[in-house]
Amino acid sequence: MRGHITQIENLKKTPKLSPKICVLPPETESSSCGVPGARPSPAASPGAPALVLRCPRASDPRSPAPRPRPLAEKMKIWLLLGLLLMHEALEDVTGQHPAKSKRPKEPGENRIRPTNKKMKPKIPKIKDRDSADPTPKTQSIMTQMMDKGRFQKPAATLSLMAGQTLELRCKGNKIGWSYPAYLDTFKDTRLSVKQHERYGQLTLVNSTAADTGEFSCWGQLCTGYVCRRDEAKTGSTYIFFTEKGELFVPSPSHFDVVYLNPDRQAVVPCRVTVLSAKVTLHREFPAKEIPANGTDIVYDLKRGFVYLQPHSGHQGVVYCKAEAGGKSQISVKYQLLYAQVPSGPPSTTILASANKVKGGDDVSVLCTVLGEPDVEVEFKWTYPGQKDERPVTIQDSWRLIHRGLGHTTRISQSVLSIEDFETIDAGYYICTAQNLQGQTTVATTVESS
Repeated sequence: MRGHITQIENLKKTPKLSPKICVLPPETESSSCGVPGARPSPAASPGAPALVLRCPRASDPRSPAPRPRPLAEKMKIWLLLGLLLMHEALEDVTGQHPAKSKRPKEPGENRIRPTNKKMKPKIPKIKDRDSADPTPKTQSIMTQMMDKGRFQKPAATLSLMAGQTLELRCKGNKIGWSYPAYLDTFKDTRLSVKQHERYGQLTLVNSTAADTGEFSCWGQLCTGYVCRRDEAKTGSTYIFFTEKGELFVPSPSHFDVVYLNPDRQAVVPCRVTVLSAKVTLHREFPAKEIPANGTDIVYDLKRGFVYLQPHSGHQGVVYCKAEAGGKSQISVKYQLLYAQVPSGPPSTTILASANKVKGGDDVSVLCTVLGEPDVEVEFKWTYPGQKDERPVTIQDSWRLIHRGLGHTTRISQSVLSIEDFETIDAGYYICTAQNLQGQTTVATTVESS
Protein backbone atom coordinates (compact mmCIF):
# COMPACT_ATOMS: atom_id res chain seq x y z
CA MET A 1 0.00 0.00 0.00
CA ARG A 2 2.89 2.40 0.82
CA GLY A 3 4.31 1.78 -2.67
CA HIS A 4 1.01 2.69 -4.30
CA ILE A 5 0.81 5.93 -2.38
CA THR A 6 4.36 6.80 -3.46
CA GLN A 7 3.42 6.21 -7.09
CA ILE A 8 0.33 8.40 -6.60
CA GLU A 9 2.48 11.21 -5.22
CA ASN A 10 4.84 10.87 -8.17
CA LEU A 11 1.93 11.03 -10.55
CA LYS A 12 0.76 14.22 -8.90
CA LYS A 13 4.26 15.74 -9.27
CA THR A 14 4.69 14.74 -12.95
CA PRO A 15 4.51 17.84 -15.16
CA LYS A 16 1.87 17.89 -17.80
CA LEU A 17 3.04 17.53 -21.47
CA SER A 18 2.03 19.89 -24.14
CA PRO A 19 -0.33 18.60 -26.83
CA LYS A 20 1.25 16.40 -29.47
CA ILE A 21 1.98 18.02 -32.83
CA CYS A 22 2.10 15.98 -35.96
CA VAL A 23 4.51 17.38 -38.53
CA LEU A 24 4.21 15.86 -41.96
CA PRO A 25 6.96 15.64 -44.48
CA PRO A 26 6.42 17.59 -47.68
CA GLU A 27 5.47 14.65 -49.75
CA THR A 28 2.65 13.67 -47.29
CA GLU A 29 1.24 17.05 -46.22
CA SER A 30 -2.08 16.29 -47.76
CA SER A 31 -2.46 12.93 -46.08
CA SER A 32 -3.72 12.17 -42.65
CA CYS A 33 -0.61 10.23 -41.54
CA GLY A 34 -2.76 7.23 -41.02
CA VAL A 35 -3.90 8.70 -37.67
CA PRO A 36 -7.61 9.00 -37.33
CA GLY A 37 -8.56 12.68 -37.04
CA ALA A 38 -4.93 13.96 -37.41
CA ARG A 39 -4.46 17.15 -39.35
CA PRO A 40 -1.43 19.20 -40.34
CA SER A 41 -0.12 21.48 -37.59
CA PRO A 42 0.06 25.22 -38.21
CA ALA A 43 3.43 26.81 -38.41
CA ALA A 44 4.99 27.05 -35.00
CA SER A 45 6.38 30.30 -33.78
CA PRO A 46 10.12 30.72 -34.08
CA GLY A 47 12.05 29.25 -31.19
CA ALA A 48 9.06 27.43 -29.71
CA PRO A 49 9.83 23.84 -28.83
CA ALA A 50 7.65 21.25 -30.43
CA LEU A 51 7.25 17.55 -30.19
CA VAL A 52 7.52 16.18 -33.73
CA LEU A 53 6.03 12.86 -34.50
CA ARG A 54 6.98 11.27 -37.78
CA CYS A 55 4.06 9.54 -39.26
CA PRO A 56 5.41 6.49 -40.99
CA ARG A 57 3.84 5.36 -44.17
CA ALA A 58 1.91 2.20 -44.08
CA SER A 59 4.20 0.77 -46.70
CA ASP A 60 7.39 1.79 -44.87
CA PRO A 61 9.17 -1.39 -43.99
CA ARG A 62 11.32 0.39 -41.41
CA SER A 63 8.36 1.28 -39.14
CA PRO A 64 7.82 -1.33 -36.51
CA ALA A 65 4.39 -2.81 -36.03
CA PRO A 66 2.46 -1.38 -33.08
CA ARG A 67 2.89 -3.49 -29.98
CA PRO A 68 -0.26 -3.98 -27.96
CA ARG A 69 -0.04 -3.24 -24.22
CA PRO A 70 -0.31 -6.20 -21.93
CA LEU A 71 -3.49 -6.51 -19.79
CA ALA A 72 -1.52 -6.40 -16.53
CA GLU A 73 -0.08 -2.99 -17.41
CA LYS A 74 -3.56 -1.62 -18.15
CA MET A 75 -4.88 -2.97 -14.88
CA LYS A 76 -1.99 -1.38 -13.03
CA ILE A 77 -2.75 2.03 -14.55
CA TRP A 78 -6.44 1.79 -13.68
CA LEU A 79 -5.55 0.71 -10.16
CA LEU A 80 -3.25 3.69 -9.71
CA LEU A 81 -5.93 6.03 -10.98
CA GLY A 82 -8.48 4.52 -8.60
CA LEU A 83 -6.10 4.87 -5.67
CA LEU A 84 -5.45 8.50 -6.62
CA LEU A 85 -9.17 9.30 -6.70
CA MET A 86 -9.70 7.54 -3.38
CA HIS A 87 -6.84 9.47 -1.76
CA GLU A 88 -8.26 12.80 -2.89
CA ALA A 89 -11.73 11.85 -1.58
CA LEU A 90 -10.25 10.94 1.81
CA GLU A 91 -8.45 14.27 1.99
CA ASP A 92 -11.69 16.12 1.29
CA VAL A 93 -13.53 14.17 4.01
CA THR A 94 -10.86 14.73 6.69
CA GLY A 95 -10.70 18.43 5.88
CA GLN A 96 -7.05 18.51 4.84
CA HIS A 97 -7.94 20.55 1.77
CA PRO A 98 -9.18 24.07 2.59
CA ALA A 99 -12.36 25.21 0.93
CA LYS A 100 -11.59 26.85 -2.39
CA SER A 101 -14.12 29.65 -1.74
CA LYS A 102 -12.33 30.82 1.43
CA ARG A 103 -9.25 32.97 1.32
CA PRO A 104 -6.36 32.30 3.74
CA LYS A 105 -6.71 34.38 6.90
CA GLU A 106 -4.05 36.78 8.05
CA PRO A 107 -2.20 36.02 11.29
CA GLY A 108 -4.23 37.26 14.24
CA GLU A 109 -7.26 38.05 12.11
CA ASN A 110 -9.66 36.12 14.36
CA ARG A 111 -8.45 37.61 17.59
CA ILE A 112 -10.99 39.57 19.67
CA ARG A 113 -9.96 43.15 19.88
CA PRO A 114 -10.26 44.80 23.30
CA THR A 115 -12.93 47.47 23.66
CA ASN A 116 -13.72 50.14 26.22
CA LYS A 117 -17.49 49.90 25.74
CA LYS A 118 -19.32 49.54 29.09
CA MET A 119 -21.92 46.83 29.26
CA LYS A 120 -24.93 47.19 31.55
CA PRO A 121 -25.48 44.23 33.88
CA LYS A 122 -28.50 42.19 32.96
CA ILE A 123 -31.19 42.66 35.58
CA PRO A 124 -33.95 40.07 35.79
CA LYS A 125 -37.42 41.34 35.04
CA ILE A 126 -39.71 42.22 37.91
CA LYS A 127 -42.05 39.46 36.84
CA ASP A 128 -39.28 36.89 37.21
CA ARG A 129 -38.39 38.15 40.68
CA ASP A 130 -42.00 38.17 41.79
CA SER A 131 -42.54 34.60 40.60
CA ALA A 132 -39.80 33.40 42.96
CA ASP A 133 -41.58 34.89 45.97
CA PRO A 134 -44.23 32.46 47.28
CA THR A 135 -45.89 35.14 49.32
CA PRO A 136 -48.87 36.50 47.53
CA LYS A 137 -48.95 40.29 46.96
CA THR A 138 -51.87 42.14 48.61
CA GLN A 139 -53.62 45.01 46.87
CA SER A 140 -55.91 47.60 48.43
CA ILE A 141 -59.40 47.45 46.94
CA MET A 142 -60.84 50.35 48.98
CA THR A 143 -61.57 53.85 47.68
CA GLN A 144 -63.20 56.87 49.32
CA MET A 145 -65.65 59.16 47.57
CA MET A 146 -64.52 62.77 47.68
CA ASP A 147 -66.15 65.99 46.52
CA LYS A 148 -67.60 66.29 43.02
CA GLY A 149 -67.73 62.53 42.49
CA ARG A 150 -63.96 62.00 42.77
CA PHE A 151 -62.52 58.81 44.32
CA GLN A 152 -59.15 58.22 45.95
CA LYS A 153 -57.50 55.54 48.03
CA PRO A 154 -57.82 56.41 51.74
CA ALA A 155 -54.76 56.74 53.96
CA ALA A 156 -54.12 54.40 56.91
CA THR A 157 -55.61 57.07 59.22
CA LEU A 158 -58.12 59.80 58.35
CA SER A 159 -59.45 62.76 60.30
CA LEU A 160 -62.98 63.89 59.41
CA MET A 161 -65.32 66.37 61.03
CA ALA A 162 -68.37 64.90 62.72
CA GLY A 163 -71.51 65.35 60.63
CA GLN A 164 -69.79 64.49 57.33
CA THR A 165 -71.06 61.69 55.13
CA LEU A 166 -68.63 58.81 54.65
CA GLU A 167 -68.81 56.68 51.51
CA LEU A 168 -66.37 53.82 50.93
CA ARG A 169 -66.26 51.45 47.97
CA CYS A 170 -64.40 48.17 47.54
CA LYS A 171 -63.96 46.43 44.20
CA GLY A 172 -65.43 42.93 43.88
CA ASN A 173 -68.69 41.13 43.20
CA LYS A 174 -68.86 39.84 46.80
CA ILE A 175 -67.43 42.05 49.56
CA GLY A 176 -67.30 41.57 53.34
CA TRP A 177 -67.21 44.58 55.72
CA SER A 178 -66.06 45.40 59.23
CA TYR A 179 -66.76 48.67 61.08
CA PRO A 180 -66.89 49.94 64.70
CA ALA A 181 -68.94 47.67 66.94
CA TYR A 182 -70.91 50.69 68.13
CA LEU A 183 -72.67 50.88 64.76
CA ASP A 184 -73.40 47.15 64.68
CA THR A 185 -74.56 46.87 68.28
CA PHE A 186 -77.30 49.45 68.01
CA LYS A 187 -78.29 48.58 64.41
CA ASP A 188 -77.87 52.22 63.49
CA THR A 189 -79.96 53.27 60.51
CA ARG A 190 -77.34 55.89 59.61
CA LEU A 191 -75.21 53.05 58.23
CA SER A 192 -76.02 51.20 55.01
CA VAL A 193 -74.05 48.48 53.23
CA LYS A 194 -74.94 47.49 49.66
CA GLN A 195 -73.48 45.06 47.17
CA HIS A 196 -73.44 46.11 43.52
CA GLU A 197 -72.38 44.12 40.49
CA ARG A 198 -68.73 45.24 40.55
CA TYR A 199 -68.23 46.78 44.00
CA GLY A 200 -69.49 46.91 47.56
CA GLN A 201 -70.55 50.22 49.06
CA LEU A 202 -70.63 51.45 52.69
CA THR A 203 -72.35 54.75 53.47
CA LEU A 204 -72.47 56.50 56.87
CA VAL A 205 -74.50 59.70 57.21
CA ASN A 206 -74.59 62.21 60.10
CA SER A 207 -71.36 60.84 61.56
CA THR A 208 -70.53 61.40 65.24
CA ALA A 209 -67.48 61.05 67.47
CA ALA A 210 -68.80 57.65 68.57
CA ASP A 211 -68.26 56.36 65.04
CA THR A 212 -64.47 56.68 65.40
CA GLY A 213 -62.75 53.40 64.58
CA GLU A 214 -61.50 51.10 61.84
CA PHE A 215 -63.42 50.49 58.63
CA SER A 216 -62.23 47.56 56.54
CA CYS A 217 -63.36 45.38 53.65
CA TRP A 218 -62.20 42.23 51.89
CA GLY A 219 -63.06 40.13 48.87
CA GLN A 220 -64.72 36.76 49.37
CA LEU A 221 -63.99 33.52 47.53
CA CYS A 222 -67.08 31.35 47.45
CA THR A 223 -67.60 27.72 46.50
CA GLY A 224 -71.32 27.11 46.53
CA TYR A 225 -72.61 28.45 49.85
CA VAL A 226 -69.21 28.33 51.59
CA CYS A 227 -67.16 31.54 51.42
CA ARG A 228 -63.74 32.41 52.74
CA ARG A 229 -61.78 35.63 53.00
CA ASP A 230 -59.42 36.56 50.16
CA GLU A 231 -56.34 37.87 52.00
CA ALA A 232 -54.85 39.23 48.76
CA LYS A 233 -57.72 41.71 48.25
CA THR A 234 -58.37 43.83 51.34
CA GLY A 235 -58.64 47.46 52.33
CA SER A 236 -58.82 49.36 55.62
CA THR A 237 -58.61 52.81 57.17
CA TYR A 238 -58.92 54.15 60.74
CA ILE A 239 -61.10 57.27 60.87
CA PHE A 240 -61.11 59.91 63.62
CA PHE A 241 -64.45 61.77 63.69
CA THR A 242 -63.64 65.01 65.47
CA GLU A 243 -66.53 66.57 67.37
CA LYS A 244 -66.52 69.75 69.42
CA GLY A 245 -66.34 69.01 73.14
CA GLU A 246 -65.57 65.28 72.61
CA LEU A 247 -61.91 64.29 72.97
CA PHE A 248 -62.74 60.68 73.89
CA VAL A 249 -64.86 58.27 71.88
CA PRO A 250 -68.16 58.24 73.80
CA SER A 251 -68.95 55.11 75.80
CA PRO A 252 -72.47 53.66 76.08
CA SER A 253 -72.09 53.55 79.88
CA HIS A 254 -70.47 55.72 82.55
CA PHE A 255 -68.70 52.84 84.26
CA ASP A 256 -67.08 49.90 82.46
CA VAL A 257 -65.53 46.69 83.75
CA VAL A 258 -62.16 45.43 82.44
CA TYR A 259 -61.13 41.89 83.37
CA LEU A 260 -57.50 41.10 83.99
CA ASN A 261 -56.38 37.64 82.99
CA PRO A 262 -52.76 36.47 83.35
CA ASP A 263 -52.92 34.62 80.02
CA ARG A 264 -53.83 37.55 77.76
CA GLN A 265 -53.58 41.30 77.35
CA ALA A 266 -56.12 43.64 78.98
CA VAL A 267 -57.22 46.90 77.37
CA VAL A 268 -58.57 50.08 78.96
CA PRO A 269 -60.36 51.50 75.89
CA CYS A 270 -59.48 55.19 76.19
CA ARG A 271 -59.68 56.05 72.48
CA VAL A 272 -59.57 59.66 71.34
CA THR A 273 -61.18 61.51 68.43
CA VAL A 274 -58.23 63.84 67.84
CA LEU A 275 -55.06 62.37 66.38
CA SER A 276 -52.76 64.84 68.17
CA ALA A 277 -54.32 64.42 71.65
CA LYS A 278 -52.04 63.61 74.60
CA VAL A 279 -53.51 60.84 76.79
CA THR A 280 -52.51 59.75 80.31
CA LEU A 281 -53.78 56.99 82.66
CA HIS A 282 -54.65 57.66 86.32
CA ARG A 283 -55.63 55.62 89.35
CA GLU A 284 -58.54 56.92 91.42
CA PHE A 285 -57.36 55.60 94.81
CA PRO A 286 -54.68 56.18 95.79
CA ALA A 287 -54.73 59.09 93.31
CA LYS A 288 -51.71 58.94 91.00
CA GLU A 289 -50.72 58.76 87.37
CA ILE A 290 -49.94 55.29 86.03
CA PRO A 291 -46.97 55.58 83.65
CA ALA A 292 -47.13 53.84 80.30
CA ASN A 293 -43.53 52.66 80.37
CA GLY A 294 -43.69 50.63 77.13
CA THR A 295 -42.78 47.34 78.83
CA ASP A 296 -45.68 46.68 81.23
CA ILE A 297 -48.27 49.18 79.93
CA VAL A 298 -48.35 50.79 76.46
CA TYR A 299 -50.74 53.21 74.77
CA ASP A 300 -52.22 52.29 71.39
CA LEU A 301 -54.05 55.15 69.66
CA LYS A 302 -56.51 52.69 68.09
CA ARG A 303 -57.12 50.55 71.18
CA GLY A 304 -56.27 52.46 74.38
CA PHE A 305 -53.98 51.55 77.30
CA VAL A 306 -52.83 47.94 76.95
CA TYR A 307 -51.69 45.88 79.97
CA LEU A 308 -49.22 43.44 78.42
CA GLN A 309 -48.93 41.15 81.48
CA PRO A 310 -51.89 41.71 83.78
CA HIS A 311 -51.66 40.65 87.44
CA SER A 312 -53.68 41.11 90.63
CA GLY A 313 -51.73 44.26 91.57
CA HIS A 314 -53.38 46.08 88.67
CA GLN A 315 -56.84 45.86 90.21
CA GLY A 316 -58.66 49.07 91.06
CA VAL A 317 -60.54 51.97 89.50
CA VAL A 318 -58.79 53.96 86.76
CA TYR A 319 -59.65 56.72 84.27
CA CYS A 320 -57.96 58.54 81.40
CA LYS A 321 -57.23 62.20 80.73
CA ALA A 322 -56.84 63.77 77.27
CA GLU A 323 -55.43 67.17 76.31
CA ALA A 324 -55.66 68.80 72.87
CA GLY A 325 -55.97 72.38 71.59
CA GLY A 326 -55.69 73.85 75.08
CA LYS A 327 -58.61 71.76 76.33
CA SER A 328 -58.69 68.71 78.59
CA GLN A 329 -61.27 66.01 79.27
CA ILE A 330 -61.73 63.10 81.68
CA SER A 331 -62.96 59.72 80.43
CA VAL A 332 -65.42 57.36 82.08
CA LYS A 333 -64.14 55.20 84.92
CA TYR A 334 -63.03 51.60 84.50
CA GLN A 335 -63.13 48.91 87.19
CA LEU A 336 -60.19 46.51 86.77
CA LEU A 337 -61.04 43.03 88.11
CA TYR A 338 -58.63 40.14 88.29
CA ALA A 339 -60.31 36.97 86.96
CA GLN A 340 -58.39 33.73 87.05
CA VAL A 341 -60.41 31.02 85.28
CA PRO A 342 -58.71 27.96 83.72
CA SER A 343 -58.39 28.43 79.97
CA GLY A 344 -59.79 25.81 77.65
CA PRO A 345 -62.77 24.87 75.49
CA PRO A 346 -66.19 25.93 76.77
CA SER A 347 -67.73 23.99 79.62
CA THR A 348 -71.07 23.22 77.99
CA THR A 349 -74.34 21.63 79.11
CA ILE A 350 -77.60 21.04 77.22
CA LEU A 351 -81.14 20.61 78.54
CA ALA A 352 -84.51 20.17 76.82
CA SER A 353 -87.76 21.46 78.31
CA ALA A 354 -89.15 17.97 77.74
CA ASN A 355 -87.75 14.81 76.23
CA LYS A 356 -91.20 13.55 75.12
CA VAL A 357 -93.52 16.00 73.42
CA LYS A 358 -97.05 15.67 72.08
CA GLY A 359 -97.93 16.83 68.63
CA GLY A 360 -98.86 20.52 68.57
CA ASP A 361 -97.00 21.37 71.80
CA ASP A 362 -94.05 23.80 72.07
CA VAL A 363 -90.55 22.69 73.03
CA SER A 364 -87.26 24.44 73.74
CA VAL A 365 -83.68 23.24 74.15
CA LEU A 366 -81.19 25.23 76.27
CA CYS A 367 -77.40 25.19 75.74
CA THR A 368 -75.32 26.79 78.54
CA VAL A 369 -71.60 27.66 78.85
CA LEU A 370 -69.68 28.78 81.96
CA GLY A 371 -66.42 30.59 81.15
CA GLU A 372 -64.17 33.57 81.51
CA PRO A 373 -65.92 36.92 81.77
CA ASP A 374 -64.31 38.52 78.71
CA VAL A 375 -64.30 35.48 76.41
CA GLU A 376 -67.11 35.39 73.88
CA VAL A 377 -68.81 32.13 72.92
CA GLU A 378 -70.45 31.24 69.60
CA PHE A 379 -73.22 28.63 69.31
CA LYS A 380 -74.16 26.39 66.37
CA TRP A 381 -77.18 24.08 66.23
CA THR A 382 -78.04 20.89 64.38
CA TYR A 383 -81.65 19.64 64.68
CA PRO A 384 -83.89 17.06 62.92
CA GLY A 385 -86.03 19.45 60.85
CA GLN A 386 -83.04 21.39 59.55
CA LYS A 387 -82.95 19.61 56.18
CA ASP A 388 -86.65 20.31 55.62
CA GLU A 389 -86.11 23.99 56.60
CA ARG A 390 -88.34 23.62 59.63
CA PRO A 391 -88.87 27.11 61.15
CA VAL A 392 -87.22 27.48 64.56
CA THR A 393 -86.26 30.39 66.82
CA ILE A 394 -82.71 30.71 68.20
CA GLN A 395 -81.83 33.34 70.81
CA ASP A 396 -78.35 33.89 72.34
CA SER A 397 -77.57 35.84 75.53
CA TRP A 398 -74.98 36.19 78.27
CA ARG A 399 -74.56 37.68 81.75
CA LEU A 400 -71.93 37.96 84.50
CA ILE A 401 -71.99 36.32 87.93
CA HIS A 402 -69.81 37.92 90.60
CA ARG A 403 -68.45 35.40 93.06
CA GLY A 404 -66.63 37.80 95.36
CA LEU A 405 -62.91 38.59 95.76
CA GLY A 406 -62.85 40.03 92.25
CA HIS A 407 -63.69 36.71 90.61
CA THR A 408 -66.38 36.78 87.93
CA THR A 409 -67.86 34.11 85.69
CA ARG A 410 -69.62 34.62 82.38
CA ILE A 411 -72.73 32.60 81.60
CA SER A 412 -73.51 32.29 77.88
CA GLN A 413 -76.74 30.67 76.74
CA SER A 414 -78.46 29.73 73.48
CA VAL A 415 -82.12 28.69 73.32
CA LEU A 416 -83.68 26.86 70.35
CA SER A 417 -87.50 26.95 70.35
CA ILE A 418 -90.04 25.06 68.20
CA GLU A 419 -93.76 25.74 68.02
CA ASP A 420 -96.36 23.09 67.10
CA PHE A 421 -94.17 20.03 67.52
CA GLU A 422 -94.45 17.58 64.59
CA THR A 423 -93.11 14.13 63.80
CA ILE A 424 -90.18 15.55 61.78
CA ASP A 425 -89.02 17.40 64.92
CA ALA A 426 -88.24 14.20 66.79
CA GLY A 427 -84.60 13.21 67.05
CA TYR A 428 -81.20 14.52 68.18
CA TYR A 429 -80.62 18.18 69.05
CA ILE A 430 -76.91 18.99 68.91
CA CYS A 431 -75.32 22.18 70.31
CA THR A 432 -71.70 23.19 69.53
CA ALA A 433 -70.14 25.97 71.64
CA GLN A 434 -66.84 27.51 70.51
CA ASN A 435 -64.39 30.01 72.00
CA LEU A 436 -60.75 30.94 71.30
CA GLN A 437 -59.45 27.77 72.99
CA GLY A 438 -61.63 25.25 71.14
CA GLN A 439 -65.15 23.89 70.95
CA THR A 440 -67.43 21.52 72.86
CA THR A 441 -70.40 19.58 71.43
CA VAL A 442 -73.31 18.27 73.49
CA ALA A 443 -76.59 16.59 72.41
CA THR A 444 -79.99 15.53 73.71
CA THR A 445 -83.03 13.75 72.24
CA VAL A 446 -86.63 14.86 71.92
CA GLU A 447 -89.19 12.18 71.09
CA SER A 448 -92.83 12.28 70.06
CA SER A 449 -95.14 10.84 72.71
